[in-house]
Amino acid sequence: MPEAKTAVDIRDESRLAQLGYKQELKRDWKLMHNFGVSFSIISVITGITTLFSYGLNTGGPSVMAFGWIIVSFMTFFVGLSMAEIVSAIPTSGGPYFWAAILAPQKYSAFFSWLTGWFNFVGQFAVTTGISFGCAGLIATAATIKTDFVPTAGNTIGIYAAILVSHALVNTFGVHVLRYLNVTSIILHSLGVASLAIAVVAKAPTHQTGAEVFQHFYDGTGNPGWSVRASPAYVAICGILLRFDASAHLSEETHRADWNAPIGVLMSIGVSAIFGFFLLLCLLFSIQDFAATVDPTQNYGQPVFKIFVDVFGESGALGLISIIILCVWHCGLFSLTSNSRMMFAFSRDGALPRFFDHVDKRFRSPIRTVWLAAFLAFCLALPSLGSSVAFSAATSIATIGLYLSYAMPILIAVIWPSNFAKGPFSLGKFSWFIGLIACLWVLFITVVFCLPTANPVTEQTLNYTPVAVGIVLVATLGSWVLWAHRWFKGPMRQVDLYAPSESIPTEDQVVVEEKKA
Repeated sequence: MPEAKTAVDIRDESRLAQLGYKQELKRDWKLMHNFGVSFSIISVITGITTLFSYGLNTGGPSVMAFGWIIVSFMTFFVGLSMAEIVSAIPTSGGPYFWAAILAPQKYSAFFSWLTGWFNFVGQFAVTTGISFGCAGLIATAATIKTDFVPTAGNTIGIYAAILVSHALVNTFGVHVLRYLNVTSIILHSLGVASLAIAVVAKAPTHQTGAEVFQHFYDGTGNPGWSVRASPAYVAICGILLRFDASAHLSEETHRADWNAPIGVLMSIGVSAIFGFFLLLCLLFSIQDFAATVDPTQNYGQPVFKIFVDVFGESGALGLISIIILCVWHCGLFSLTSNSRMMFAFSRDGALPRFFDHVDKRFRSPIRTVWLAAFLAFCLALPSLGSSVAFSAATSIATIGLYLSYAMPILIAVIWPSNFAKGPFSLGKFSWFIGLIACLWVLFITVVFCLPTANPVTEQTLNYTPVAVGIVLVATLGSWVLWAHRWFKGPMRQVDLYAPSESIPTEDQVVVEEKKA
């Protein structure tokens, strides 16, 4: 027996129909669920743990502390612009659909294609970075009390098992994910907060305020970049410690034109606060800075070294288990977000229509769940031969995603007359905030392409420009050679359904609201 629809359900379906789609995914997420997915994918514990070594060596504690504030502040501009757009255009396609709607008609398909492919590649590249990082944490944790020596082969094996677990959970649909969503929110909030408090409370000694907020450290080589260039350069590299998932889950969220944008902003704001608190607790709890940055003494993870120094090996493993659980949830919901974007991309013809399928029992895009897992696994295979090749492959993650975020924002800045605002609106500040967001993305794109070690060799060269260049050439090349002939951007699928498969009208919405 079909479930009764509320006035909110009918309004959501009506808005989706106006954008050209029939409700296929199960819409039973609320604001906290939507927020939880983005909060889990941002996962400050994941970013801080896996990038702590990078931050310590490219600027040290002071750059990490002040850099977190700067990056969080500037990221909020990007989030504000994205929130305004998703409020107006709440669909699973996210950035590529926004680009198509906001651009003038003659450029619509091109911008949709360009944005979509950067977002597509960035999506599974992020999953690779998260879940492969989780495999690395598990392998490293095994070395603390045993003679286990991690190899590229066994790390790939752990990684494959993690991806399979993520895909299996996503296969069972939204209901299972809702419960894990709650677990993830608890782990990433209360769990991380408790961990941070325990570390700083148990630490035998603490770094002084000067050692945290004034200690600049350049571990980028010999001589370091601060010798040949300037401390400012190292600081820029050190502040580079993701949040479109709320948009990709909008077709499964009640009152998506309001809850999805609030989910975006809440996830950024809460993550910024939790992340800063955790970061300071770790920095103040460093017992021996030299040993913490030394890869021969820190287990390959400075955060693990801090835990062992404070709690001993057994206690450290307990805290590391919490971190691994958080990272596992982060990878799980990253795959969820991937699958929704890929489903929407296939629905509009950019991917084979085989992937345009929603399982009737679970009302979940199972085929794209496994596609996302497969692509994420393939992207990690270069790690078997070269860490440099793996870094080059995954470096597209952040740049690809941020470029796909910035594209629709830039279009709205250039052609503001095409932007019909939704319930969440920035009003007269919309253009200015959008411009700041675009300039920030341009800035971090350039920074991510800079070398972070000195001297620069084939093993230390930053291959990010190469990876971005390959995706850009492939995307533009495919458009020029053949895609421009058939890809027309998002398709109005409601026009393809039979009259019996009716879509709610505005009159029905009004009637249902009166009944409610």
